[in-house]
Amino acid sequence: MHLLINTGGGDAPGLNAVIRAVTLSALNRGWRVTGIRYGYEGLRSGDPDGLVALDRDRVRGIAHLGGTILGAINKGNPFEYPVRRGDEVVLTDVSAEVLARFRAVGGDALIAVGGDGSLRIAKRFCDLGMPVVGVPKTIDNDLDGTLFTFGFDTAVSVATEAIGRLHTTAEAHRRVMVVEVMGRDAGWIALHAGIAGGADVILIPEIPFDIGAVCEKIREREAAGRGFSIVVVAEGASPRDGERAIRAREAGRDVQLGGMGEQVAEEIRALTGKETRTTVLGHIQRGGTPSAFDRVLALRFGAAAVHLVEQGLFGHMVGYHPPDMVPVPIPEAVARLRRVPLDSGTVRTARALGMCLGDY
Repeated sequence: MHLLINTGGGDAPGLNAVIRAVTLSALNRGWRVTGIRYGYEGLRSGDPDGLVALDRDRVRGIAHLGGTILGAINKGNPFEYPVRRGDEVVLTDVSAEVLARFRAVGGDALIAVGGDGSLRIAKRFCDLGMPVVGVPKTIDNDLDGTLFTFGFDTAVSVATEAIGRLHTTAEAHRRVMVVEVMGRDAGWIALHAGIAGGADVILIPEIPFDIGAVCEKIREREAAGRGFSIVVVAEGASPRDGERAIRAREAGRDVQLGGMGEQVAEEIRALTGKETRTTVLGHIQRGGTPSAFDRVLALRFGAAAVHLVEQGLFGHMVGYHPPDMVPVPIPEAVARLRRVPLDSGTVRTARALGMCLGDY
């Protein structure tokens, strides 16, 4: 068995732990393992350096490292690959090249580690005859079919620490501090970090916010002698009857969100007269050492993925259904995003603690 593995989309804490678990689990079965650099790019390009043999030495001591030793790319969809022709960028289907190279190197199966976009690509390759097993990866924790994705716990921990540090500055200067965290379509990071960090306002994509409700909360705190407030904003949050803040558009990839934190801060400043500052955590949430929980979870995902390959359960993703790892059909996993249920216990907890979620 010649097993290939790639890491697609953005990086997430725990990717190297998955690579280590896949490699060791496969080697212990007597299989050969090859890593594909930069998603599918290492196959598409035909570059000899695009593939790397993975052995025990290659994966020794990497479980605690952030990033991915294989590299990642979030604009390399082989079915819509951006090719520059003159002054234009044309999206071109180069999947046949990738599939041909996979077969040429003697690939028997692929473990694709990625989010919903990467897993959709993996399923299309599976439909073309490439045996694929998926491993869910997104710090946003918005993939259906699994309770948690690795990287989420680390991202929440980083955001919670940042909120805690900003509390002292906010209180010392009697300011409103707005913290923008990741979360395109789901507010899991904002909600969990906001609760853990003691935020006063939490704005998530699932609840379009009313800036009036936000300012009312800030005024209530002011009247109670609390001259500072912490507002946590998911990057994908949007005002009621408004739109998400888009930072950039680029062919072959999702629009880049960003700027909602500053937009909220400006409106708070204008409506309350309070001194307001914005902090955008951005990629800080993705980098660095994965938490112990994420390391164990990622190692379990990797080992379980090899087990699915051994069982021939291609076209499936590994899902974490505590306490077990279970096979989940990829189409089922990517059919919809796993968003925060508005009646969830976590939302009820935030409201019970007196936190404003941007609504009345």
